[in-house]
Amino acid sequence: MSYKTILVHIAPGTRCIVRLDLAIKLAMEYDASLVALHASSPFLTQVCIIAKMGQEVIADQKKAATELIAKTEEQLRKHTSSLGFENIEWLSSIDEPLDAMCERAKYADLVVIGQSDPSDDPGTLLDFPQKLILSAGRPVLILPKNGSFSTVGKNIIVAWNASREATRAVTDAIPLLKRAENVHVMTVDSGNSEHERFPCTDIANYLAKHGVNVDLHRSPDGQIDVGNELLSRAADMSADLIVMGGYGHSRFREWVLGGATRTILESMTIPVLMSH
Repeated sequence: MSYKTILVHIAPGTRCIVRLDLAIKLAMEYDASLVALHASSPFLTQVCIIAKMGQEVIADQKKAATELIAKTEEQLRKHTSSLGFENIEWLSSIDEPLDAMCERAKYADLVVIGQSDPSDDPGTLLDFPQKLILSAGRPVLILPKNGSFSTVGKNIIVAWNASREATRAVTDAIPLLKRAENVHVMTVDSGNSEHERFPCTDIANYLAKHGVNVDLHRSPDGQIDVGNELLSRAADMSADLIVMGGYGHSRFREWVLGGATRTILESMTIPVLMSH
């Protein structure tokens, strides 16, 4: 198993170059094709308001969005060429970014996006990361809105609770886990899982068959929630990646996230790979 096609989300903003650089680095490491999709909408407002806008105004906004896409792509093409990377396909969409990314994710092994940051990327909805994680059907690598990342995947923390989502995340992350120098499997005893009463030797044995040796860590149920416990451990271990399940469901057309997922997406300090 390897990553052969990587999809990266392109949008206006200074942080776009950070995730593009990481996506290029991963593509080069895995000899993968890179698809750069500029998915950003000029209409991040209610449909009823859009309906009241004149056709001329709508046409002008679409034209401005198209021109911005062309300008951004030109700048990023020059950047990728300066890095000597040519195995990249450029695509664009001014429709709903979530729909565009989910459609293209069907044909990718890994999706790279950024943490929500309205000050940097006004053309993407605030809940874009969580919706994409829960809808794409692919592992999503999210980069924090602050900081730079010279290494990603050398020292990995895997959040394990034997759930379906965690199982998907571990399996989806195997290419990264096999290349890591250190892999720490961490469980937090919350009292909610029967599996927590036993050492996580099963997942360690499973990964060992893939050539991944792990260190097991158990954290007793403490005073802080699971998400903050993960972030605290990541800092203590100087981890450069967290692998975890993305938990949530749709209720009355709104996305309801699990507590740890919400905490990580709001407060992440290092890249996180999530699968649902």
